[in-house]
Amino acid sequence: MRYFFILLSSILLLFSFRVAAQTEGDWRDKMLLLVYAPRYFGPNAFPLPELRSGKAPVRYEVEMRGEYHAYSGDKTQDLFLRALLPIVKGRAGIEIRFVALEKYKLTPETRDERNAAETECPPNEKYNGDLTISAFYQLLRSEKWADALFGLHLKTATGGRLCDARFTDAATYWVDLTAGKDLLKSKNQRYALRLQALAGFYCWMTNDMIHRQNDAFLYGAGLTGIFRPFEFSSSLAGFSGYKNNGDHPLLWRNNLQFEYRNHILSFHYVHGMKDSLYETYSAGYIFRF
Repeated sequence: MRYFFILLSSILLLFSFRVAAQTEGDWRDKMLLLVYAPRYFGPNAFPLPELRSGKAPVRYEVEMRGEYHAYSGDKTQDLFLRALLPIVKGRAGIEIRFVALEKYKLTPETRDERNAAETECPPNEKYNGDLTISAFYQLLRSEKWADALFGLHLKTATGGRLCDARFTDAATYWVDLTAGKDLLKSKNQRYALRLQALAGFYCWMTNDMIHRQNDAFLYGAGLTGIFRPFEFSSSLAGFSGYKNNGDHPLLWRNNLQFEYRNHILSFHYVHGMKDSLYETYSAGYIFRF
């Protein structure tokens, strides 16, 4: 009888290893079915450039922001960090962005649509998002014509939970040119209305073994109104990929800021359109020096 139990325990143990191996194999096989496009990934997987003023930064900034992304099939919360570092005042700068933490809950239908493995991250596991590094250079400063700012951006593959289509685990880069011009401005610069426009090229790696990357045209336009100590901006920005597989996201961004000395409170509302599925609400604190 003792040998029978030993034999039975051995068989059950081998069976459990086999099931675990099959489960892991099924999970990795399913990752090959992921569609590398904004429509089928989490809200932070494909960062869309924020429209800038067209001027290089002249002051240091650090920001911490809490974000809530709402979609019928996905509810996501994250902690976003940012640092802006001027190199040569008024001429160049570097910006670092990082999704420090993310938490999500998918419906079973969205999980299946995205070919994800789970509806949420396991309780005992934590993960962070991607790190994005941007460099800017002032090409033109002209009150008569316009200000022109060149940007070069790289998103690293630091994000986790590829199995649930949260982050791509692949590099992304884009280049853009932003132009800005004041339509109205008071002499003391207390009131102003500024127009901005952006155009560029956006590229990301995919899991397609034949077409290893997707290329997109990047575009954007918006207005910024200043009524010290308040500032409000509204813009449209998006890109159009060539695969037409959910790669045409478009965002309508609205941002209200209140500045007191070196302290800024920031409130965002973002409405997703086309292949951007989320409504985003966020509040942040910026220290400028």
